[in-house]
Amino acid sequence: MKTARVFFALFVAFGLAWVPLAANAQQAGKLPRLGWLGNYLPTFPAYEGFREGLRELGYVEGKNIIIEARWAEGNLDRLPELARELVRLNVDVLYVGGDQGLRAAKQATEIIPIVVLACDPLDSLIVSLARPGGSATGLTCISSDLAGKRLELLGKLVSGLSHVAVLYNPEDMNKAPEYRLMQDAARKLSLTVQAFEVSDPSQLLWRTRTLRR
Repeated sequence: MKTARVFFALFVAFGLAWVPLAANAQQAGKLPRLGWLGNYLPTFPAYEGFREGLRELGYVEGKNIIIEARWAEGNLDRLPELARELVRLNVDVLYVGGDQGLRAAKQATEIIPIVVLACDPLDSLIVSLARPGGSATGLTCISSDLAGKRLELLGKLVSGLSHVAVLYNPEDMNKAPEYRLMQDAARKLSLTVQAFEVSDPSQLLWRTRTLRR
């Protein structure tokens, strides 16, 4: 829990470094206004972690900072519209999640700083992880780049491993690049990987049973 608080405090700090300090903003009669572009619902645990990170840094909603939150409620097609709405509100910084949120934010503005928290490939949206360029920065867990490492670890744990099944959601555009990384690693490890589509949770049990036969 403590690690999560530190993680989100860092996420918050990335954005606050780009906006006026609350005290200075208050003197000018304007509170810093943060825009949160959420992929899911207000009950999303990351959002409370975000707000907790703010409180630990001394920022209190309505007192020395304002949060404008907009939620796609799982319908990611709404993200561009919601991003434009936040831009019209003239927020000082945009907090977004994943490549979908970053893409929507970059399409909506070239001026407002964007802070992204992602575990997805961002190659088409930034120059590089080390130097993103443009108006975007943030944190990533680089999960896709670890796909090959996970396969290598599996090979060490399972004696005589030769074939590996990969379950993936074809509607998730990030999984194709991740699967290619696994294929590259598999060739080096003399393993065979085969992908199986799972579009929704109801298919997961059926697919798992099929693979066991």
